[in-house]
Amino acid sequence: MMPLRLSSLLALLTMFLAGLFLAPQNLTASANEKYASIVIDMESGQVLHARNADAPRYPASLTKVMTLYMVFEALDEGTIALTDEMNVSAKAAKASPSKLGLRMGSTITVEQGINALVTKSANDVAIVIAEHLGGSESRFAALMTVKARSLGLRDTRFYNASGLPDARQVSTARDMAKLAEAMLVNHRDQYDYFSQRSFKFGNVTHRNHNRLLGLVDGVDGIKTGYTRASGFNLMSSAERDGNRVIVVMLGGRTSAARNAHVTDLLEAAFTAIEATAPAQPDLRTRIAFEAIRNPDPKGASPVLMDMELEQGSREEGSAAN
Repeated sequence: MMPLRLSSLLALLTMFLAGLFLAPQNLTASANEKYASIVIDMESGQVLHARNADAPRYPASLTKVMTLYMVFEALDEGTIALTDEMNVSAKAAKASPSKLGLRMGSTITVEQGINALVTKSANDVAIVIAEHLGGSESRFAALMTVKARSLGLRDTRFYNASGLPDARQVSTARDMAKLAEAMLVNHRDQYDYFSQRSFKFGNVTHRNHNRLLGLVDGVDGIKTGYTRASGFNLMSSAERDGNRVIVVMLGGRTSAARNAHVTDLLEAAFTAIEATAPAQPDLRTRIAFEAIRNPDPKGASPVLMDMELEQGSREEGSAAN
C-alpha cells in the first residue's frame, strides 16, 4: 500500500473531527425511513459505504435505467435501429408527468426516446418503448425482471417501464448500483447518452434533471428519480484520475438535500481512494464517510421538508422523474 499523503491525511482528520462534533452517532426514530445508500469503487469492486443498502425501496425513475439497458441491448443485437419510428398508444399519451406530452397516433424515433428518458425522464416515452419492444408494458416489465436476475439484481422486481407508483415494484440501493455497473461495463458507448445536459424536442428544450452534471468534478451520469412514495433518488457515477465511483442514494427528502448528500458521498469516496490506493474498507475509509452520516440538511425542519415532498419538486416536476 502506498504511503498516505499528508494532504489526504489532513482531509480525513478534518472530516473525522467534523463527524464527531456535527454528525449524530445513531440514527433516531425521526430519521428518514426511506433513506438508503451505497458507494462502490469500480476498480477494486469494494463497497466503500453502505447504509440500508439491501432494504426494499421504490426505485421511481431509476427504473428507466433498466428500460434503457433493454433498448441498448436491442440496438446491439440489431433488432431495432436508432432511426426506427415508435407508435404512441392511447395508454402512453395518457401517462402521468413527467412526460413529453406525446399525442396518440404520433411517432417518436428510438434515439429521441433515449434522449427523452435520459433528460426529461418522460413517462409517456417509457411506455412507448415498452410497447415497441415488448408488445405490452406488462410483458416488457416481465422481461426487465428476467434481465435484472441475469445481472445479479436479486431483490428487484419491475411491473412497469417508467417507475410510476406501483407498490409491487421494488429494488434496493445495492441492486441499483449493480445496474449502474452493468450499464458502464456492457454499454459503455451508449452510457455517454447520460451525460447530455439537455434535449430539444419540437420547440421545447428539456434540461437534464441530473443537476450534478457539470457541477461536480467527474460526474458523467446517470439518473434521478422521484415519487412521493420513494422520495428523491439519484444514481450517480463519476471518474477522476482513472478511478470510477458509483453512488446510489434513495429516499431523499428534497432534491437539494439529495444532490448535496450524493456530492458528499462522491467526495468522500475519492478521498478514501486516494488515501488507500487502492481503496479498501479500512479505518481510513470509514473516517472519510464519518462526517456525512446524516443525509438531511442541517437545521432543516422535518415538517417543511415533508410539505415540500407532498407538494412535489418545482425543480423536477411530479411523479417518476
